[in-house]
Amino acid sequence: MGHESFATTTRGLNRNTLPMRLFEKAKRLGIWNPADIDFSQDRADWAGLSADEQQLLLRLTSQFQAGEEAVTLDLLPLMETVASEGRIEEEMFLTAFLWEEAKHVDFFSRFIAEVVPGTPDLNQYVQGAYRKLFYEILPEHLGALRTDKSAAAQVKASTVYNMVVEGMLAETGYHTYYTILDQRNILPGCREGISKLKLDESRHIAYGVYLISRHVAADPAMWDVFQNTMTEMLPIAMEQISEVFGLYAGEVPFGLKEETFMFYAQSQFQKRFERVQKSLGKSLEEITGESDFELEDVAVGV
Repeated sequence: MGHESFATTTRGLNRNTLPMRLFEKAKRLGIWNPADIDFSQDRADWAGLSADEQQLLLRLTSQFQAGEEAVTLDLLPLMETVASEGRIEEEMFLTAFLWEEAKHVDFFSRFIAEVVPGTPDLNQYVQGAYRKLFYEILPEHLGALRTDKSAAAQVKASTVYNMVVEGMLAETGYHTYYTILDQRNILPGCREGISKLKLDESRHIAYGVYLISRHVAADPAMWDVFQNTMTEMLPIAMEQISEVFGLYAGEVPFGLKEETFMFYAQSQFQKRFERVQKSLGKSLEEITGESDFELEDVAVGV
């Protein structure tokens, strides 16, 4: 099937939309190379950690590694869906989105290879609720877009991907991981990568909020789809966190507390929920960035 016209030779690009603003940020802030990060001090710091501390960090790192690969593999159907609707501004941002996810895979792979001695069996750390979410639910909802490009299917896919996987679990994990390393002043290369990676993820989450919000503005019935999907995913996300802490009978390495993780994840859930709720009663023009609808500040620190 051929093309009938191109946006850039007819209407031009709408640079006021959130996706184009995020694309500009990606061009300015997303240009970092994992290969440039120096892990020499990380190797020395790793050798000084206790076996339990190493195992906890390996578990967290393995889940980041698998998660980043999963979202890299599963994003393409969303890109294809957006492209099929002629949303060139969104597709342009999604090209940066996919490139950044692939770069995150590269970062964690380099960290493991250059810092952790030997070839650890990382697969042992991705079981239970984590496996259910990343190995089954995420590819199922994103893959469904290949045959069902409806608004409801897009809302479900973006809710699982952007709101739960990125907005709850990844943000909670990265926040806690970075805090551990920063307080102990260890693994500076890893900290540098995560600080850059978090900025990338903030743009991805902002896009997800935008995508869901414009569907809710166009059809209020999509609010129920979003709400139901978030409610369905919340127990699985919480279970994934509790499983990690359930492995420890006594004190958790680095003094981590389960309630801290749970509170942060739930606060992220509530923040995303309330932000999408603001789109109810909004016009499509407001959602697409031609008025003051507040989405820009979702990209924390950008």
